[in-house]
Amino acid sequence: MLRRDFLRWYVWSAAAAAALPLSAVLARTPVEPPHRSKGRAHDWDWLIGSWDVRHRRLRERLVGSDDWQDFDGKSAVWSTLGGLGTIDDNLVDLPGDPYRGLGIRAFDTVSDSWAIWWLDGRRPGHIDPPVRGKFDGDSGRFSGRDTLRGKPIVMRFTWRAIHGRRPWWEQAFSADDGATWEANWRNWFTRTDAVPKPLPPLADAPDDWAFLVGRWQVQHRRLRQRLTGSDEWDVFDGTLVNWPVLGGHGNVGDNLMRFPGGDVRGIGLRQYDPDRRQWLSWWLDGRDPTRIGAPLRGRFVDGVGTLLGEDTHDGKAILTRVVWSQITARSARWEQAASADGGVTWETNWISTFQRID
Repeated sequence: MLRRDFLRWYVWSAAAAAALPLSAVLARTPVEPPHRSKGRAHDWDWLIGSWDVRHRRLRERLVGSDDWQDFDGKSAVWSTLGGLGTIDDNLVDLPGDPYRGLGIRAFDTVSDSWAIWWLDGRRPGHIDPPVRGKFDGDSGRFSGRDTLRGKPIVMRFTWRAIHGRRPWWEQAFSADDGATWEANWRNWFTRTDAVPKPLPPLADAPDDWAFLVGRWQVQHRRLRQRLTGSDEWDVFDGTLVNWPVLGGHGNVGDNLMRFPGGDVRGIGLRQYDPDRRQWLSWWLDGRDPTRIGAPLRGRFVDGVGTLLGEDTHDGKAILTRVVWSQITARSARWEQAASADGGVTWETNWISTFQRID
């Protein structure tokens, strides 16, 4: 039944979605973003929706090649973090090696710039280093550092004609610290729908997270101080919107939590690792959008999902455990716990109950 429900829910459109947080990250005090962030919340409005994409890619990079491949693709783009983030799900119909990929964007109010990450569906668990930058009029430029064949390079992403009928994107690399550049990939976008629609699922997509796709009302109960023997809790509500990506080999969530000190937003990312038969779960906190935390790993057994990972609390190494349970078509329970003794004992510090509102 879950598989049928997954395919039915898959065609639902959502504006955003989220996984729930790691302990150290969500212990931070909410921070009201500077006023300038309000304008930036509309930087990517022009890209929200569904698109046909025409690709032109250089086969070999930084070797002096002029051998290009032309092929098609599709993209669906959602707004997240109240407009200060986006997620785009991509079908890249590369000849002989079609694949899915995920773009993650978040705005940092401190540097007044956007960070853009790329998650290649063929490489579970790996998120490329980000490029950072901003828009100026009808174009945007973003740059960052990576390696290619073991050597350092500078990456540059450029968007042009963003308010025209056919916006386009270019990727370029530099092996000499930006003195010279080689363009290696260009995309031209043709809109097919103003509302983002999930891309078709893959035949082998696991259905573990089918229950979570859609919109939810969430009741949170969070321990105020962790690993101190405290028994003081905060109770508050929130919302969650979740939708599938990567052909069903992943899902994304946009979470709004109404902390007593102010609203907090975050993006949750999940990806399936078929070799290890495990799920990875990352969290991008809207209060610190410059980084994506280390993932939790785990799987579902008999309807209960358990994910574990390393974390820190007050500068000390701890383990974090997340458990999904009591799953029905309209409800679920999430629990987070921490261990300071290598998993011998655990302290529950967050419990969330979900009620579907679709």
